[in-house]
Amino acid sequence: MSSDSILPLYMVDAFADAPFKGNPAAVVPLETWLPDETLQAIAQENNLSETAFFIPSENAGADFDLRWFTPSVEVPLCGHATLATGHTLYAHLGFDAPSVRFSTREKGILTLSRTQDTTYGLALPAAAQQGTAKFDHLGQDLGLTILEIYEGDFLMLVLPEAEAVARYQPDFAKIKELDKEVIITAPGGYSRGQGRFKDLDFVSRMFAPNIGIDEDPVTGAAHAQLIPYWTLALQRQDLSAAQIGPRSGTLSGRMEGSKVVLEGQARTYASGQIYL
Repeated sequence: MSSDSILPLYMVDAFADAPFKGNPAAVVPLETWLPDETLQAIAQENNLSETAFFIPSENAGADFDLRWFTPSVEVPLCGHATLATGHTLYAHLGFDAPSVRFSTREKGILTLSRTQDTTYGLALPAAAQQGTAKFDHLGQDLGLTILEIYEGDFLMLVLPEAEAVARYQPDFAKIKELDKEVIITAPGGYSRGQGRFKDLDFVSRMFAPNIGIDEDPVTGAAHAQLIPYWTLALQRQDLSAAQIGPRSGTLSGRMEGSKVVLEGQARTYASGQIYL
């Protein structure tokens, strides 16, 4: 592309019912793919946890091809940036079909549906995971009381209570040494009807310093692992959840066969142009 190429840019708060909440993502519509190094440079310049890029798809089963980049790497799945991309299509680019299908490089076809003006349902493949004792030193290393550890796309640590998740002060250097994204999670107060998390089935936080994100505000991909676990642990089908780090956001989720369906809102924060 020439030096005066202009690309549209949208910044969207995903899993948010108002600005400055949820997880911000940048969305860049393209006609054709730019070189990978350019996509990575744009994501680094945006300096958000994710930048999503999409092009019209040649796949008969999809509407668009979709990729996601952190400031340092391309990732195999990003839920909140997919939600942000769907919102961009519906709110700004005239897309009006009941659902939009995204073809991805590692996770197949992802489907997003608009259920209300700014509320969306996103179907993600449920993440496989298994209990492990490989990391049973983590409680001492990270200063946590850990009940269970599961290894899947993320390393998931189950804590006794929601307040332990909320007050945890992460040591990002130690977490980075694990070279894995780490979720900490605990039951909310729904079953007991008490405490500040009484309306939630579970809470979580997610740390990924290994891919350039110390703490991600609301992580759709993490909930593809969290929802299957808490569905079984709580014996509930429709789950309410919050990611409760310094910048919080809420969502709901349920299992549908081998899929996790997440529902959340999105709000556009800004739109503009990129000059290359």
